[in-house]
Amino acid sequence: MKKSSLDRHGILAGMNKQPILPGLETAAVTAAAQGPQEPVGGGVLRLHRPDRAQTRLVACVVEDLVPADHQVRVIWSLTQRLDLAAFAAGLKVCEGEAGRSATDPRLLVALWLWAATQGVGSAREVARLCASHDAYKWLCGGVAVNYHTLSDFRVAHERALDELLTQVVALLLAAGLVTVHRVAQDGTRVRASAGKDSFHRRPTLERALEAARQQVEHLKAQREAPAVAAEPPSKRQEAARARAARQREERVAAALGQMPELEAAKARHNGKASGASPRASTTDPEARVMKMPDGGFRPAYNVQLACDTSSRAIVGVDVTNSGSDKAQSAPMREQVERRTGQTVAEHLLDGGYVRLEDIERATAAGTTVYAPPQTSSPEINPCLVRPGDSPAVAAWRERMGLAEGQRIYLERASTC
Repeated sequence: MKKSSLDRHGILAGMNKQPILPGLETAAVTAAAQGPQEPVGGGVLRLHRPDRAQTRLVACVVEDLVPADHQVRVIWSLTQRLDLAAFAAGLKVCEGEAGRSATDPRLLVALWLWAATQGVGSAREVARLCASHDAYKWLCGGVAVNYHTLSDFRVAHERALDELLTQVVALLLAAGLVTVHRVAQDGTRVRASAGKDSFHRRPTLERALEAARQQVEHLKAQREAPAVAAEPPSKRQEAARARAARQREERVAAALGQMPELEAAKARHNGKASGASPRASTTDPEARVMKMPDGGFRPAYNVQLACDTSSRAIVGVDVTNSGSDKAQSAPMREQVERRTGQTVAEHLLDGGYVRLEDIERATAAGTTVYAPPQTSSPEINPCLVRPGDSPAVAAWRERMGLAEGQRIYLERASTC
């Protein structure tokens, strides 16, 4: 067929028409992508070319995905020896009964422990790695795991997983696989499940609480003396309405409970008196409006992570509703030391954590802080000792001005 015929049928022109000869369009495009075929001795070269549209069945032995000395095998062997009966207490599916089999809690615990040692804390990221990374695929052993299952398991067993992580980190420390000599810390803002319209001031919250209480009482009265109606609500509908009213009352009361803390923080804002009244959310009372990485302001939480720079294991996690990283270094350091029973020798922080009093407190506790000094003018060298600096602050400035101090600080970017 000539080129004009191909164009007329829309095969080479890219028109949305069905070609006369099925498969001719694909063949023509494939041939064009492969480039010209140079004739040799009057013939056409016969070559093996990649065909990425073909389907292949690849034989795979899951046991061979990781070598025998891989660290993921240590995590699985460890979880095999743990008593995890408490994690299976809520499961109801049994052999011989109807229903889909539940995911083994031992597998979920192993996935979260392995993810913690690899510096991964996101359920979506763990689910993605379960489908693409050999170590995670070896742990799963053919069991399909989605992010919802991982997230629900972590939320339902938050305290138990926290205690288990502490015990595992202690075991890894004893085996020399994890250290807390040099710890890097960083924070990120995570969007809260609350909209800006859910934030209200104290008078509005008090009126909403009174209205919610009246609604609860009204529903109670209806249940005791139901009104005559053409189609009276079912017991399930009555229970759902009562539950919704009760939950509304609880959320509004929780928002009012946050007001003293908000009013105390609003009394002095950046060293200046603020006359604006604070607001709390009736959807997520503990959420606060924070500045996000894109520069906007939205309800969010401040998630803090601490990692061991040598093994890259997560050794500390904290969630706060403070919009600033200042005053977050000392609580994280205390948490890591409580988990591990060891003193953090070196703490790597970014400039947003720097407070001179925190550096003095850390130095007194035996911790060396690596954080870039801040300056209000580019003409002033922030690493020069200033009049009035304490010995701890002066040593910190001098340390960050040296090449060795800057080299150590660079480990923070690659680990946290």
